[in-house]
Amino acid sequence: MSFAKVYSAQINLLSGTIVSVETDLSRGLHSFSMVGLPGKAVDEAKDRVSSAVKNSGFDSPKSKNQKITVSLSPADLRKEGSLFDLPIALSYLLAAEAAHFLPEKKIFLGELGLDGTLRPVRGALPLAEEARRRGFTEIFLPEENAEEAALLCGISVFGSGSLREVLDHLSGEKKIPACPLTVPKRDGLSGALEDFVDIKGQESAKRGLEIAAAGGHNIAMYGPPGTGKTMLARAFSGILPDLSMEESLEVTGIHSIAGIGAGKIVTCPPFRSPHHTASYVSLVGGGAYPKPGEVTLAHRGVLFLDEFPEFEQRSIEALREPMEENFISITRARKTAIFPSNFILVAAMNPCPCGNYLSDESICRCSPLDLVRYNKKISGPIIDRIDLWVSVGKIDYEKLGEGKNGEESGSIKARVLSARETQRKRFEKAEPGIRLNSDIKAKDILKLSRISAPALGLLNQSAERLALSARAYHRVIKVARTIADLRGDAEVSPEHVLEALQYRPKFGG
Repeated sequence: MSFAKVYSAQINLLSGTIVSVETDLSRGLHSFSMVGLPGKAVDEAKDRVSSAVKNSGFDSPKSKNQKITVSLSPADLRKEGSLFDLPIALSYLLAAEAAHFLPEKKIFLGELGLDGTLRPVRGALPLAEEARRRGFTEIFLPEENAEEAALLCGISVFGSGSLREVLDHLSGEKKIPACPLTVPKRDGLSGALEDFVDIKGQESAKRGLEIAAAGGHNIAMYGPPGTGKTMLARAFSGILPDLSMEESLEVTGIHSIAGIGAGKIVTCPPFRSPHHTASYVSLVGGGAYPKPGEVTLAHRGVLFLDEFPEFEQRSIEALREPMEENFISITRARKTAIFPSNFILVAAMNPCPCGNYLSDESICRCSPLDLVRYNKKISGPIIDRIDLWVSVGKIDYEKLGEGKNGEESGSIKARVLSARETQRKRFEKAEPGIRLNSDIKAKDILKLSRISAPALGLLNQSAERLALSARAYHRVIKVARTIADLRGDAEVSPEHVLEALQYRPKFGG
């Protein structure tokens, strides 16, 4: 036999594409060529595969006078990464009649070391999902990726440590046991870095964060440096509900493609905190072949932007689409991609460059021009898209010396879970596509918010006095609806509207 074909898969944006790996052997001077738009890492597989085959007990492809042609199909899809090493080696051995097995309905993934060992790859979960969808029944991949791929039922997952082990299994000499279905561990603990009980004072900020968590609202905290804004943000993810199984699969797949978490199953909402010097592409995604950025890695979780005004201006403005639509569209010369980006934005900022503006204890060193430039960094449309603005002031030194006397994150999380369950039941009957109050569209807001006539009248008067935009008007209703859900009230009352209005910024829109 001088021809063989096995199957592998390639990451394409956030999903997988099945790739056929074909090998043809013919007589002639030795050559080893790869076709099918291979990237640098794929082209280098020639040397890795040759050494791995030799060190696994077979004749090296380089030891024979033969022309080896490996074709990766579809040919117009750029092949990247090292996951094709294993299928290339198996395809060659099958074509050279050094191995005998039926490759149908089997997918092979894995990078080979020179000694034939298998090394982990990215994107195991979405690749396994695509294989299952296309009717494949078995997938062979490095043992480090087996637990991740075994999140799916309907496809047998075989984790292996070497090329030799895979061949022994395929020949029937020594079977690899199929990996049992992975059940994500949910021990009730969150991945939060802080607990609210450890943060002294700042009760208004804690209240704002509780509302944001309950309704999925974006929130910004402003105040002098050193008042606990970063600690509050780190504790915020601890009061969010754990991811459902569907959400866990979605987030784990995204992080696997990005190479984050070393194959761990994501069960808690992700917390992403890029530095303010992060580039535009790293934040929103992009590149010649678009890849997800921080707004997508924060999907179903929290995007924390500390020193918010210090981010690049166009990076801040690029947040408009994901904050409004829960996805981001990236168009480049070679490709267009739409990535999910349904996150809760938590922004933190100082009132001015030096941080002492309007402070009673310290003198502000900023010039009027500095203040104007600083405030202009956040445009009205961005201000409008942030539902809650809370002030985080300085704390009395006496409180700092007190013991733990605040409320634990666990009890706050219980109220958040209760409010979200209320929303789920309400929207399940009226609008199945909506999960949280922040998801309500403008056309449905009066129907779904259940706002009383006195509350609506108060809101109309306040909106005219505060010159609220239409977007800000609707967001006040959404926040008021969440406040009512936290209190267990069926209808939005004037009291709820008044509290929601307190969280509008004292500047901009």
